[in-house]
Amino acid sequence: MSTVHLQQRLAAAIRDGADADGLLAGDFGIGLAVYRHAYLARLVAALVDNYTVLARAMGDEAFDALGRAYLAAQPSRQPSIRWFGHELAGFMATAGEALVPHASLVDFARMDWALRGAFDATDASPLEAVALAALDPDDWAGLVLHLQFSVRRVTLAHAIEPAWRALREWDPESGLALAELPEPLPHVHVLLAWRQGLETRWRSLEPLEAALLEGVDTGLPFARLCERAAEELGDAQAAAPAVVASLQRWLADGLLRQP
Repeated sequence: MSTVHLQQRLAAAIRDGADADGLLAGDFGIGLAVYRHAYLARLVAALVDNYTVLARAMGDEAFDALGRAYLAAQPSRQPSIRWFGHELAGFMATAGEALVPHASLVDFARMDWALRGAFDATDASPLEAVALAALDPDDWAGLVLHLQFSVRRVTLAHAIEPAWRALREWDPESGLALAELPEPLPHVHVLLAWRQGLETRWRSLEPLEAALLEGVDTGLPFARLCERAAEELGDAQAAAPAVVASLQRWLADGLLRQP
């Protein structure tokens, strides 16, 4: 049996619990158990790194149980450990109260993953206001805007942002107890996450801006964005000023890139 084949069998035995007969000398059961424990512990630690705020919200024991259940259901197939856990929110949504005692925890997972993805996204040259100022008036109707690669829009079902911020700013190693947080209330809305420079940023979106950003993401030209604003506002005359105001904010926040 080749060395490569042995390595593949050992990896499968550690990762998937496959048959390990003949792989380890002596009492191979003990050695294999050590390898399996280390493998699981490393992946759960990766989940903590990718979902820092969720882990703080749940506590060590509960998050460890969630991580091991997720790993059993969704074994890691990513070549980079950075991307392990990309389906955790979906898994949590159907995992049941024993693992996910409050539905808002799914939103914590969604927010954590969106911000982590924004941080790791590809850089692109930002669109500058001067480039738009140089446009001919006749070119505005067909203008198509492009979002930065770091932009993430996530639909949340609860108003978790105040609790998320408090947990993110809390240092578990400080010795200070975390103040009791109010239970997040149901509130369906869109969260915007992106990276500006070297910092990740986020804010909750009002329905109009959420609709406009969805239009930008699908390639709607400026004229169609104005039509969408008119539908949201129920006022055609207020549509163009509203889109321009949003555009100015997007430029200031660095949400747009050069085509």
